[in-house]
Amino acid sequence: MRVVIQRVASADVTINGVVNGAVSRGLLVLVGIEEADGAEDISWLSNKMVSLRIFDDEAGVMNCSVKDIGGEILLISQFTLHASTKKGNRPSYIKAAKPDISIPLYEALIRQLSADLGKPVATGIFGADMKVRLLNDGPVTIVIDSKNRE
Repeated sequence: MRVVIQRVASADVTINGVVNGAVSRGLLVLVGIEEADGAEDISWLSNKMVSLRIFDDEAGVMNCSVKDIGGEILLISQFTLHASTKKGNRPSYIKAAKPDISIPLYEALIRQLSADLGKPVATGIFGADMKVRLLNDGPVTIVIDSKNRE
């Protein structure tokens, strides 16, 4: 799994003109799933996301996690995170898992994140045409791949 994590003052996702999910202070997470992903990736990544110390403490030092600040998470599926641009100018998405594999993993990640965060996670709708809006705070943007564990 590959995620792009953005620290936000607010974020929302709209589908067909209707807001499907919204958060105030917290994280907007874009997630791409590949066929080799599984339960271990979900567990590791969820723990990493809720524990990542990227929010300021009272001294202005990034020393608090989204869980520490009582923040929220908006999780959006995005297969394009596994784009390969190695050949030509049209990205290939062959590494991205097909829906029969990625939907159950996406749903499992939602459940795990909600459990680890201690509150429901806002989401988009898998495969929908979504309009995502955010107010990036910092900006702070971090990319994590569960296969690299960096």
